[in-house]
Amino acid sequence: MNNTTDIKDYFGTLYYPKSALVFYVTKGAETDMYVEHFDMDSNGIPINAHPLTVKEANVLVKSLQTDEEKNQAFLKPKGILSTNILHINPNAEKGMALWYTKTEQRKLYFVDSLGIPNGMAQVPPMLWLASKSSLCVFALTSDRRPTEKTPLHYAPFFNIYEKGNVCMGTVSIDITNSASVEEFIQAWEHYFFNSYFSHSLCENLTKKNIVNLWKDLINTYKPFPKEVLKKNNKTLKNLL
Repeated sequence: MNNTTDIKDYFGTLYYPKSALVFYVTKGAETDMYVEHFDMDSNGIPINAHPLTVKEANVLVKSLQTDEEKNQAFLKPKGILSTNILHINPNAEKGMALWYTKTEQRKLYFVDSLGIPNGMAQVPPMLWLASKSSLCVFALTSDRRPTEKTPLHYAPFFNIYEKGNVCMGTVSIDITNSASVEEFIQAWEHYFFNSYFSHSLCENLTKKNIVNLWKDLINTYKPFPKEVLKKNNKTLKNLL
């Protein structure tokens, strides 16, 4: 029996040819150039050949400038740089940001199997290190702005490896090349706190059982017990 599989859902965005440019140059000591513009029919065949017009050339230049501006805009502040931002690398391909957050109340979500209800709880000060596709988080013991010598602690959450990198599971990460540093930070904090914590990836990241820790804190106004945090023998300088 022949089995057929519909594979169209595995395709990404399809691109169709719209137009084409052909550059002609003369041979000899004095070279000259001529640009011809083609439209494309529904079968991708060049039609309607004509010299590239000034209007078409201006549209092309504007398009190229827009793409370049978007790449240069990555992690660019919208205004005065916030004091919670510690380091920025605005490279469009390998860019990253390092920032910290103070103690705060956050809505947390847990899968049913953990037996922890969803709800508000106080989380400790945190240090965040993110690129366009990955996130690492650490805990701090003070709301003061960290320095290079500030010791780091394991983040007291689920879905985190020993080195601090976060398993985002099925969360769809969408950070664009035009994201400002404010949009970048807001997006990553949203991804982290609005996805479901599901399982421990490393044992003994806290001095207290992590399930019992959050059961005691959820939907209360208890301060986060910083004495349960464990040092990981790193300082902020190790991340730079």
